[in-house]
Amino acid sequence: MTITRKDFPDNFTFGVATSSYQIEGAAHEDGRGPSIWDTFCREPGRILDGTNGDVACDHYHRWPDDLDLIRSLGADAYRFSVAWPRIQADGQGPVNPKGLDFYERLVDGMLERGLKPYATLYHWDLPQALQDVGGWVNRDTAFRFAEYARIVAERLGDRVASYATLNEPWCSSLLSYQLGEHAPGLRDRRLALAAAHGLLLGHGEAIAAMRDVVHSAQLGIVLNLQPAYPASERPEDITAARFADGTFNRWFLDPILRAEYPADIWEAYGEDVPEVQPADLARIAQPIDFMGVNYYSRSVNGAGGNVRPPESSYTHMGWEVYPQGLTDLLVRLKEDYANLPPLLITENGAAYPDEPLGKRVQDPERVRYLQLHLEAVVQALRQGVDVRGYFAWSLMDNFEWAYGYSRRFGLVYVDYATQERILKDSARWYRDLLTGQAQAAPLP
Repeated sequence: MTITRKDFPDNFTFGVATSSYQIEGAAHEDGRGPSIWDTFCREPGRILDGTNGDVACDHYHRWPDDLDLIRSLGADAYRFSVAWPRIQADGQGPVNPKGLDFYERLVDGMLERGLKPYATLYHWDLPQALQDVGGWVNRDTAFRFAEYARIVAERLGDRVASYATLNEPWCSSLLSYQLGEHAPGLRDRRLALAAAHGLLLGHGEAIAAMRDVVHSAQLGIVLNLQPAYPASERPEDITAARFADGTFNRWFLDPILRAEYPADIWEAYGEDVPEVQPADLARIAQPIDFMGVNYYSRSVNGAGGNVRPPESSYTHMGWEVYPQGLTDLLVRLKEDYANLPPLLITENGAAYPDEPLGKRVQDPERVRYLQLHLEAVVQALRQGVDVRGYFAWSLMDNFEWAYGYSRRFGLVYVDYATQERILKDSARWYRDLLTGQAQAAPLP
């Protein structure tokens, strides 16, 4: 299909997304405390290319130009994240005025350019001082997070259109405390599940804290969701897919939307399940105004493990390009959860090994990826799913966590040596879509 902006509702929000540690730099300036990622990056072997986020894209100093860049793309909104260590160096106690001042300037800069600010309060950069006393495994962190959320909401208020409490709690619990691939790099399922519960409790406490101080801003959470498909119709493959869906998706969806953990997965986790106090699930499941969905790919599950369909294409991350999965996921959410709030696609994008040719970066694979996934959103809209917005990941190339600077997700190419920004063809395609000049095929 040929996709245009007219295929979306008139009030549909289009934007781009980033996160603080991945782009800001200025890691040791203006009172910012160390985060778990500052520590993790300095542990040998943790980051593929041995780099860190000390400078990243230097957005802390270059934000006015970066906001001009976003506006030039025709975007309606910018999804950014606030760095907790900039607001409270130790995650609690005194507030750092310079940190709040930075985000106030950033938000005011968006409003001056006609961009709606969409803030995420936690995109993985936990203050190291809180990790030193257990991190998200320590129940107290949930309450410190709520205090921080209130501080930010009191300062930025309803100038921010949307506050998301957490970004991808699966990543900051299971990927980080069980699989060891992200900070703090532990390998203990029991701790991972305790961290997941701590994160969800922190979400609930933060929603309650912010409800007291904002009025028109939308409050919600962002989950990375990955539809799980059986490799065949064999019962053992169907069981494997059901388990994958339970551990990746339902473990987070069900507490938020049903005030319960999925019974089949709770049983499977056995003695590793977290301690849940009587009021916790009600706190976690209080009403939210939106749910953010980050979608990149699907999983194909067999009894012997995940399967890589040989006929599929894959990104530089090794992730299958499967846009139908986004439609299937959105429709499934609508069908399975009666109280589902409106949805935002808060991240969607692809990494490819881009190389500039002079002042041009040709990335036809990313153009095709974005086009196909936006078509998938349209298909979900036509099936009655209430999707309110789409944010491309990412505005620009940046520090890609454990991959360092070796993976490029940006619509905009960043020359890390000079900090020059170069629009890729995908940025031009997205701009043409948003300004009513969309093309059906990649640029020549």
